[in-house]
Amino acid sequence: MRLLLLSNSTNHASGYLEHALDTALGFLDGATVTFVPYALADHDAYTAKVAAVLAPHGVRVSGLHDAADPLAAVERAEAVFVGGGNTFRLLDTLHRLGLLDALATRVRDGLPYMGASAGTAIASPTIRTTNDMPITQPSSFDALGLVPFQLNAHFVDADPAGTHAGETREQRLAEFLEVNDVTVLGLREGTWLAVEDGAAHIGGKAVGRTAPGPALVFTRGAAPHEVRGDVSGLLTATAQFDVPAS
Repeated sequence: MRLLLLSNSTNHASGYLEHALDTALGFLDGATVTFVPYALADHDAYTAKVAAVLAPHGVRVSGLHDAADPLAAVERAEAVFVGGGNTFRLLDTLHRLGLLDALATRVRDGLPYMGASAGTAIASPTIRTTNDMPITQPSSFDALGLVPFQLNAHFVDADPAGTHAGETREQRLAEFLEVNDVTVLGLREGTWLAVEDGAAHIGGKAVGRTAPGPALVFTRGAAPHEVRGDVSGLLTATAQFDVPAS
């Protein structure tokens, strides 16, 4: 598989995909991109936004929503980019259109897959570690399962000087691990996970004054630990859901 999983598509005070553009262009390597805009409501505007960034660099973009037969479009795609937005809406649409299994099969067979935010979240076995509000109800939380661990995009560190007294992201992921024995990779803003030839690597630069590194790994019964660079060991992780801690 070839995966480029961006934590986010836009950094603060930066243009769309600007922080990862060189990496994205190298990953796409001139292939025509089938863009999946289902995480947002306005599919035309979303596709046009992506095309405006990629087309000047010679990358043609077509929206999957424009295809008369979306399933056939997935089957003939050269590369796919699944954009961010609401993860529940994205997954619900993929389920309803019968595209999830076909997309997963094609990616496992070598179709380059680029995701951002929600598009990254659905590369996990499930969307249980998304940050989004469930504005719609998919038939299942089961996602593409392209990696054997959960991804948490937009990971935000608690601000010790802040006034927010609610749950931190770390606490919410700890709650997830209380009932699921699954590794979780938290990707800070500005970072991404690249997978190719059986190896996984974290790239980019974390944004924010409290971010010491690109990513954190969460596992049951252990303190979170910082990771950077080669994280290929995560590809051998095992996932057990609905297994409460004893």
